[in-house]
Amino acid sequence: MADADPLRPDCPAQAVPHSGGARHHIGRAREHWRRLPLPIRVLLWIVGILFALWLILFVTKGRFLKHPFERFLTHRLERSVQVGGDFQLYFDPVTIKFRAERIAVANTRWASRPHVFHADLIDTRIAPLSLLFGPKYKVRSLILRNAAADLEWSRDGKSNTWTFGNPDKRGEPLNLPLIRRALLAGTTLRYRDPRMQLATDIGFETVKAQDTRFASDVRFSGTGTMRDRPFTLRGGLLSPNETITGGTNNLALHAEAGATILEVSGTLPGATEIEGADLRLTTHGPNLALLFDFLGVAIPETRAYRLTSALTRQDGEWRFTHLKGRFGDSDLAGRLTVSLPDNRLLLKAALTTQMLDILDIGPFIGYDPQRLEAQGASGAITTVNGTPRVLPDAPLRVDALRNFDARLQYDVRRVRAQHVPISNIGLTLALDHSLLTLSPLTFDMSGGHLSSDIAIDARGKPVRTQYDVRLSPTPMGKLLARWGVEESGTTGTIKARVQMTGLGDTLHDSLATSNGRIAVILPAGSMWARNVQLSELDIGTFITKMFEKKLKDPVQINCGLIAFTVRNGVAAADPIIIDTRKNVMLGRGGFSFRNESLDLAFRADGKKFSLFSGQSPIGIKGTFARPGVDVISPELIARGGAAAALGVAASPLAAVLAFVDVGDAKSAACGPVLAGATAAAQRTKGGKPRDDVGKGTTAKDESGKGSRKEEKSQEKKFLGIF
Repeated sequence: MADADPLRPDCPAQAVPHSGGARHHIGRAREHWRRLPLPIRVLLWIVGILFALWLILFVTKGRFLKHPFERFLTHRLERSVQVGGDFQLYFDPVTIKFRAERIAVANTRWASRPHVFHADLIDTRIAPLSLLFGPKYKVRSLILRNAAADLEWSRDGKSNTWTFGNPDKRGEPLNLPLIRRALLAGTTLRYRDPRMQLATDIGFETVKAQDTRFASDVRFSGTGTMRDRPFTLRGGLLSPNETITGGTNNLALHAEAGATILEVSGTLPGATEIEGADLRLTTHGPNLALLFDFLGVAIPETRAYRLTSALTRQDGEWRFTHLKGRFGDSDLAGRLTVSLPDNRLLLKAALTTQMLDILDIGPFIGYDPQRLEAQGASGAITTVNGTPRVLPDAPLRVDALRNFDARLQYDVRRVRAQHVPISNIGLTLALDHSLLTLSPLTFDMSGGHLSSDIAIDARGKPVRTQYDVRLSPTPMGKLLARWGVEESGTTGTIKARVQMTGLGDTLHDSLATSNGRIAVILPAGSMWARNVQLSELDIGTFITKMFEKKLKDPVQINCGLIAFTVRNGVAAADPIIIDTRKNVMLGRGGFSFRNESLDLAFRADGKKFSLFSGQSPIGIKGTFARPGVDVISPELIARGGAAAALGVAASPLAAVLAFVDVGDAKSAACGPVLAGATAAAQRTKGGKPRDDVGKGTTAKDESGKGSRKEEKSQEKKFLGIF
């Protein structure tokens, strides 16, 4: 056949068949493959293999992985894992779909239930990258039917049922995956913590949400006990409809434990996603300490309270912000954070009170808030063996202090109290592994300033408390106004310091075993009070002033010291001496923190001649709760008897001789007095040792030794020995 003429369109060229067409294309493909860089060829091989695996899993639903899955998890968790029904594990198309019927995960050997988890059905979709990266697994959706989870701590608090692997591994805090949506049917949760004495059982059910913005409503309810106190809880979690972009989960929770009520409402990013939550908390009840019991945290008891707060979780902390409310008759505002650094509970708070009622201070040091609520200030007094007591016996909860650490800054602007002029309280509190410090604790009082450092060491037994309390120079007129001291005309001041150390887990026990020193110093100044000379039993001066119509002339104080040395809970005058222009006032005896008894005697020796002066001790007896003044002392009765005898034998005028004060009192050297020195260091103005200030014992006579009868009497009073 002739070749076609290319110039003639009516004679087209004939196609020449190409031999081996398929092989040609394969060859060209191989040639292109070889021309690709090696890294690209490797990458394409990996993609191809992954696609093949994905396709195999997608087609077979990964059912052939059932037994390898059981063996792998059993080895990894060191717990038996079994799937009794259908099993699926594949990519759909990107998220991992896991479905298992009649799955069961065995519990650890010490647990009270055979399985830590079992379910008739679990159907979930998991974000694959979260298995490799990030602190938590992300679950897009979760379906559970007739599931049960058993979460339990061991009795020693070292292990729990959800920490898998080595059975001797220390238990870790519960770290739930981030679940965006959940559908639960017949699902229960059991939680037991013997250390916190907490046991609860909660049931979950999912119902169709009435609001079209939400796909489902997970309802939950449960009961339990906390430290033998029952509680109930109920609530719901509305999961957003998948067609609503950016939807949030709405949470509503209501819990009750007796009269303690807690309500939480707001939104969550996911069903179990708390980070970034926007919640509102409201709580009220008879005692705030009962609420903190649920954290295993010991705080001072309070009167009835009601608090509100914004609540969220951020950077591993629970943050209670914009906190405000009331406890008792006092207000409270501030913020609180709760965290678990190094798996140890830490509370940090900054709180303020504008007006603190004096009755609301009582429970902070151990008084019963219910008694204060019902009886007012008289509720601080209890009766022990027929004797009234004011020092509280409420024990420090040493066991609870071991569970957490704390940092607190608490400021109070004013205190509502009729006769306690206190304001501007500032407290810095730190709790570090059972060492509790209140340092500093400060407040303003009557124009002065009190600062203290208190350390309560509960790391060993018994609890050891160190007190260091300091009162800066305070105007006497303001401080003693309620006892008849006139502020106008009173220039004297008072300063004081208390340094003691005691043992015991109550305030009473700590003081009842304490050792240390108490010193109140009176620098030079005047004190103006009606009938003050009469209180010194200088009747001659009182009568003279009465005729001169000068009943309120000020007493000129040169220096004064009211000091006690405390030994094993018994405080002995060491010394009590007040040097005034006219008199030297002396005191002896003591008091007991053990049974709160008082046995003191005061007398005033004149520096000048007085024709008619009782000059015998005034006794202060009774207890802290009910002190009494004994003006008619045995010495005064004896001198009165002598006056009566002289009056009968001679004349009525001779009876006055029994009350004559020759005015031989020695003025005090103010140096040792103002230094707060002991009785042994006191001197007269001439530099000689004083022989009238006792010897730092509770004896009330001149020698400072006391008679055997007095010793026995004080043993009964101070030590409770009968």
